[in-house]
Amino acid sequence: MRFPTLLAAILAASSALAADRTVTDDTGRSVAIPEQPARVVVMHEPLLGLPLMELGVDVVGSYGRKDDGSFITPVDFVDTVFGPGRVKPRGIGPVGQIDLEKLRALAPDLIVGMELDVEKVEQLSTVAPVYLQNVSTGKAHGFSVEEELANVVGRKEAFAARRSAYAARLAAVRKALPDDGKKKTYLAVFLTDQLNALGDMSGAVQALEDLGYTRLSLAAENAPAGQGGSMLLVPLGAEAFGRLNPDLLVLMNTYMGDARDAQGTKAALERIVPGWERFLAPAKEGRVLYLDSAKVAMPTIASAEHTLDAVEAWIKR
Repeated sequence: MRFPTLLAAILAASSALAADRTVTDDTGRSVAIPEQPARVVVMHEPLLGLPLMELGVDVVGSYGRKDDGSFITPVDFVDTVFGPGRVKPRGIGPVGQIDLEKLRALAPDLIVGMELDVEKVEQLSTVAPVYLQNVSTGKAHGFSVEEELANVVGRKEAFAARRSAYAARLAAVRKALPDDGKKKTYLAVFLTDQLNALGDMSGAVQALEDLGYTRLSLAAENAPAGQGGSMLLVPLGAEAFGRLNPDLLVLMNTYMGDARDAQGTKAALERIVPGWERFLAPAKEGRVLYLDSAKVAMPTIASAEHTLDAVEAWIKR
């Protein structure tokens, strides 16, 4: 009686191995992963977890969530981008320290990290295969992260369906934009304790460029090139900012607080550049669009759709 049991186990193991495939991640590593991973842990929830969740992937764990399930920032991006009601990933340790016991308890079949997580691969690989995805400014654009991850985790059809719905929404908003035949420029600025040009990778950038806007050309020392800032942001000098005149100035306040509406964003910019509404051309001429950073700054189609909603409301005003 034991032989059939053993044979069944061998066949099951062989089937599982056959279901694996080898892919090359963005750091050039060859990784054997399941055809459609069922339990995924991410090393950066906003940049990796949210795109996977939008594709219908079960993200069971996240680096950076606390033991009580709350996120490390004052806002929970799962709620702001997708709305309330979604099951949240479990934490695998605070930023700076991975809890391998918690990670193993989640039984992931794939761990997705950033290219900056390469030094953690050896440790993480003791639990599950590790795939590293580029998420830095200059290496990823718009919601390309989601498209690339869709190919990795076997969710091409899910991405295509979301992309199709987005395209229909885009067409409607673009049709409503005034068109004088001239090419329009935009500059997206993210406020922290300083001015930052938003990098290439966000739903906001995807939507603006799909609407036909082109990023305003900046001086070399201020151009977003993936250096001198975070993965999303590149510092922008206040003096240089005061001279810029994009056709559309997009402003968003930090998601580290609650003052992310137009009034809160105006007040934050006033502290950095006093009197900006009196001398900045886009402000004087009504060419300023205010976005909620907690909704639009992630590399998801949903973030691009939030941006389209804001543009449509701006047009109607």
